[in-house]
Amino acid sequence: MKRMHLHVSVDDIAQSIGFYSDLFGASPTVSKPDYAKWMLDDPLINFAISKRGAKAGLDHIGIQVESEPELEEIRQRLEKAELSLLTEAGTTCCYAKSDKHWVQDPSGIAWETYRTLDHAPTFNGQASTEPGTACCIPAVQKIEIATRKQCC
Repeated sequence: MKRMHLHVSVDDIAQSIGFYSDLFGASPTVSKPDYAKWMLDDPLINFAISKRGAKAGLDHIGIQVESEPELEEIRQRLEKAELSLLTEAGTTCCYAKSDKHWVQDPSGIAWETYRTLDHAPTFNGQASTEPGTACCIPAVQKIEIATRKQCC
């Protein structure tokens, strides 16, 4: 099964948790001082928010899969699209260990396709829960995204 993933950076985590809990009619599946996630079946989405020092708004979009063959299928599709693909195996991000592939769409929006392997005790392998490191988009892609947004 594939599930859409949206990750939004927020200014106030507590206020945002309240808003999205009301909107979805459910409490977060995961709730940390800097992060919350809802695994919803209706709509079928993994919706996450974080307060990690990034500007409020869309952080990235993704597709979460349950199996290695599903992840491989999407990787092959991305290669056919001739997009620059970055693969991360066993990486820690958003309190989870995952295998993932990152691309940018033609407008510079970061997309991750991933399979969660296990829970993790930290947001991205760092002991601190202090805001300051945004979500786990690879640094090279963040630079490219920032450069594109400043253009035109």
